[in-house]
Amino acid sequence: MLSISRFLITRDKVDTPRRHLMLKQFASLAVAVSKNSSILNSSVRAVSTMSEKFKLPEKYKGSEYTVWAEFIDLALQYKPLNLGQGFPDFAAPAHVTKNLAAVAGSDEPLLQQYTRGYGHLRLVNALSKIYSPLIGREIDPKTEMITTAGAYEALYSAILGHVGPGDEVILVEPYFDCYEPMVTAAGGNCVFVPLRPTKTSGTILSSDWKLDEKELEAAFNKKTKIFLLNTPHNPIGKVFTQAELEMIAKLCKKWNVLVLSDEVYEWMVYEPYKHIRIATLPDMWERTITIGSAGKTFSVTGWKTGWAYGPANMIHNLQVVHQNNLNSINTPTQEAIARSLEEEIARRNSSDCYLVSLAKELKVKRDYMAKFFTEIGMVPTIPEGGYFMMVDWTPLASKVGLAEESDKYKDYKYAKWMTKNNKLQGIPPSAFYSPAHKNLGENYIRYCFIKKEETLKKAEQILKTWAGSKK
Repeated sequence: MLSISRFLITRDKVDTPRRHLMLKQFASLAVAVSKNSSILNSSVRAVSTMSEKFKLPEKYKGSEYTVWAEFIDLALQYKPLNLGQGFPDFAAPAHVTKNLAAVAGSDEPLLQQYTRGYGHLRLVNALSKIYSPLIGREIDPKTEMITTAGAYEALYSAILGHVGPGDEVILVEPYFDCYEPMVTAAGGNCVFVPLRPTKTSGTILSSDWKLDEKELEAAFNKKTKIFLLNTPHNPIGKVFTQAELEMIAKLCKKWNVLVLSDEVYEWMVYEPYKHIRIATLPDMWERTITIGSAGKTFSVTGWKTGWAYGPANMIHNLQVVHQNNLNSINTPTQEAIARSLEEEIARRNSSDCYLVSLAKELKVKRDYMAKFFTEIGMVPTIPEGGYFMMVDWTPLASKVGLAEESDKYKDYKYAKWMTKNNKLQGIPPSAFYSPAHKNLGENYIRYCFIKKEETLKKAEQILKTWAGSKK
């Protein structure tokens, strides 16, 4: 078909019959264009309407792209030695994985089917046997315990089961980044109280990061619903002392506040420090929900199995959220974890007990990492628990091309520059602070040391080569 412009140029040269045919063709074309234009405009309007109606709800705004998504993408692109994410790069305990294989190959048909929604009975019974002596009371496995899809879901169920619009939740900074969006999703408001370093040079321990008592006290009021405690702490590695927990407990009792205690690193506490469960303090069982994790306990983070225990009336609230979200988690993994815990109970006083041996193995890795950071001039905070280390990188700031990165915060610039240029990745801890306090995390980077010896040696070599180079 000729274009309109060509027709206008040639119309005087074309005979009348052909001109009539061309005019008819152009008329059809005009109708088609008009229809297509209407369809296109209608589609644009429909997309715009759909986009507006089905946009992400406000309660999730600000949490669309987490630090994990960003740095996993970065790791896939640059393939660095990854000391950012918190998972082991060595094999899980043999008896744990063998138990899962045995369950998967079992000819007992019910082990491959749905199990009890609030927790596979063999697992909650084993958990009760583990925790009852530690808490100093008999925990009812059916009414005072629940298993969840990782500690994540235990946190989510606890927050959604207790927080409503206008309620306030106190978060200790730095905090694991999922805490805040969970509170927001429940309609609550976060109140932030930071741990502040009381030393900036010499040997710094995680116990040197402290809460200001007056600042903490000012955070409580009649709207406060939950105090979210994390001990041992991620990312600092702080193990809260008896005196610190008593200070928190006193305020929670005064204002009738629930303590949600995230204790997933409970088995990774380094001598001479001791993990104290806040639920064991006077009159605190009645107002404490404690969260644990099989992923952390047995170094199987991909199994995504967690649990919570506490008074029946509060665990009931978690059960309601859980049954309307997942109903039950997978049966074979729960059965395997139960069998593994039973073996740990049987050898609790033996050096072969993984609940004891893991901390001893990690202490060696912790000390090794702290040594090589100190040797290159950085300042590590020595963790008392967990498997992360906060390191002040600023003594070597002159060797970092901060201007080459466009991020707002210095720790993000450092983390990305190191990933791209030295192929070593950590996590910027300002991601774990509210906007008002992000400056407290900018001088640090979080590295994970639950890694093979060869991985840590590679990290040491990378850092020493970089630190010794000219900038």
